[in-house]
Amino acid sequence: MTLKSMTGFARSDGSHGMHSWHWEARAVNGRGLDIRLRLPSGYESIEQAVRDTCKKRLARGNCSVTLTVRRDSGETAARLNEDVFRQVVQAAEKARALVDAEAPTLDGLLSMRGVIEFTEAEEDEAELKARQDAVLADFSNVLDFLIEARVAEGEHLSREISGQVDEVANLVAAIEKSPSRTSEAISKKLQEQIKQLLGETSQLDEQRLHQEAVLLAAKADVEEELARLNAHVSAARDLLISTEPVGRKFDFLTQEFNREANTICSKSNAPDITTAGLELKAIIDRIREQVQNIE
Repeated sequence: MTLKSMTGFARSDGSHGMHSWHWEARAVNGRGLDIRLRLPSGYESIEQAVRDTCKKRLARGNCSVTLTVRRDSGETAARLNEDVFRQVVQAAEKARALVDAEAPTLDGLLSMRGVIEFTEAEEDEAELKARQDAVLADFSNVLDFLIEARVAEGEHLSREISGQVDEVANLVAAIEKSPSRTSEAISKKLQEQIKQLLGETSQLDEQRLHQEAVLLAAKADVEEELARLNAHVSAARDLLISTEPVGRKFDFLTQEFNREANTICSKSNAPDITTAGLELKAIIDRIREQVQNIE
């Protein structure tokens, strides 16, 4: 079984230098491929690469991707802000002259806010590129995990749909073997209906009765519908083992299944065929619900 579901979830953590990050990817059903990204400020340059990777590896589904980045505390360097220091010294001298206080100490001046600045080491271009490459490589891992989740769910869907397709095939076989489809059965039923309408003493035109039986049999004939249903069963089994995304094809096929089941119900001339036709419709509806999850 190679079907893939459109639903899945994956996450991955990574780090490089002073930075650590967390990728998270969620996917749900969608008519096409819709990619929604949430990237932190400063990571706009990798957005297109992330989108391109998604398009190469995902065919359908609404996919939400979030990147969270945290910078760890690294080495810091102290720097004297000379302009601020001069302004502080001048202000201290004016204040001392006003109150005839002692001259301020160097320790006191340096402790003033803004005199000493602490800055973290900056990345050069090579370090920045290496970090971005590591982030993108980790995103590829996240997609691996997401696809694994979709494959696992797809295997479950395959088993469910395969069993339901088998049920359809069994019901088609039962309708094919129904004794109510024979000309003799239709003729007998027509005779009974006429007797009920005209009474036991009424004379019946055997030739007219035969003509009506043939006409009724032609109207009730579901041979073509059964043949098409058998062809649809074969097509469904082929899709179940396909290596390509088949969700759209399967959705269309279930519509064709339903069309034939409706026709069988409308043509039915016997309770057993009507019952089988209604069961067909119920199973086909269940198949269609499952197919909505297929990529």
